[in-house]
Amino acid sequence: MAKQTVDVLIEGGKATAAPPLGPALGPTGVNIGQVVADINKKTADFKGMKVPVKVIVDTDSKTYEIEVGTPPAAQLIKTEAGVKSGASNPLTEKVADLKIEQIIKISNMKQDSLLGASTKARVREIAGTCQSMGMMIEGMSAADALKEIKAGKFDDKINSGKTELTAEELKVLKEEKQKLQEELKANRDKYMEIGQKILQEMEGKDAKKIRAKLTEAEVPVTIQNELIPPEKKK
Repeated sequence: MAKQTVDVLIEGGKATAAPPLGPALGPTGVNIGQVVADINKKTADFKGMKVPVKVIVDTDSKTYEIEVGTPPAAQLIKTEAGVKSGASNPLTEKVADLKIEQIIKISNMKQDSLLGASTKARVREIAGTCQSMGMMIEGMSAADALKEIKAGKFDDKINSGKTELTAEELKVLKEEKQKLQEELKANRDKYMEIGQKILQEMEGKDAKKIRAKLTEAEVPVTIQNELIPPEKKK
């Protein structure tokens, strides 16, 4: 059973039989038009993105497999949410809100590398990643969204396969993200002020005692690391 692999970089949903794909597939004897159609179906959600695609052809049977290389799920979530990073403490911070359609879209993009056998199972996997990043889903915590997904609240949307949002929905999400980012900044400023006050009160004290006091005041570890100079961490 001879196999041949063709590697190409294409824009999502826009593969054609033109070079480099068509000429590379020609000698394998597969139906190029069908391969192109299957690639475009698999990469439809990557609109505007360049993605690596691998076509593995069995030259004896003329059958083939298509593998789509994708960024990590966390990166796709950040891109979809329009943020640079997730929460430093997902339990207390929320950085953005996503619609279930966006979760479905990401699960489709990562379907080849997720464990779930169904779209719903893969959606739950992506929602789990959102939970670890401090992302909200449909206005609720990702943990609560996971319960709702399991209970079937979003089955109709998941089964429909809808992944596009209206201009109004995108506007609402943008406003929600801005609100959450403002809340994050306000909380950061508050804890930075508390931490700086504690540092002043405990100047010259052992770093471990200072950290204990900061922790007692619920100052996040990320801010503690900023406040305590490297020489005091030793």
